[in-house]
Amino acid sequence: MILNFSGMAHYKFIMQNINNTTWFPSSISKLDRASIKSQSPICIWLTGLSGSGKSTIANALELTMHKSGLHTYILDGDNIRHGLNSNLGFSDVDRIENIRRISEAAKIMVEAGLVVIVPVISPFREQRKIVRKLFSANEFIEVFVDTPLTECIRRDAKGLYAKALRKEIQNFTGIDSNYEQPECAEVHLDTMSDTLDCCIGKILDRYEIIIQANQ
Repeated sequence: MILNFSGMAHYKFIMQNINNTTWFPSSISKLDRASIKSQSPICIWLTGLSGSGKSTIANALELTMHKSGLHTYILDGDNIRHGLNSNLGFSDVDRIENIRRISEAAKIMVEAGLVVIVPVISPFREQRKIVRKLFSANEFIEVFVDTPLTECIRRDAKGLYAKALRKEIQNFTGIDSNYEQPECAEVHLDTMSDTLDCCIGKILDRYEIIIQANQ
């Protein structure tokens, strides 16, 4: 995906702000914050179509992690649009900015030593690659929640597909806006065959690999 003129103008504005500010270092490191929580901070990024089950899986994952004593938080895509990103629409430019803000918030939470779970459509492959670069190799897990479009339309719990098919919603992912599937996600969940427990198990298995690598 290529940024249009408006997207490039916004990018130049962001870079100008960065060039005119100085990063103030903290005396407390990310490892210091994580050590008192006895955990490995990480961003678990769930991508997939609307209705694929991202939020359901994220909620069950957080519940499981919380019960095991981990400090977690969910940055749900819809929830973020009620506050931080309430001024954004669904054009390509606004979607890019939506993901940029969410990923920066997730990065701050990882710096705080948390396990942050991010269920968000994030339809563009190039944008997800940019998100990945914000984190170290042992701080990011991309999870592809793979559900066929036909199944997502059948579920349509929020009624959004029906509206999109009636042309009441524009730029809806899967209908009149593309979703680019991940090419190298660390975890691939096939929701047509994997149970919810199986999905959680696959993510936790990957998290355990990272914990072992950090020791």
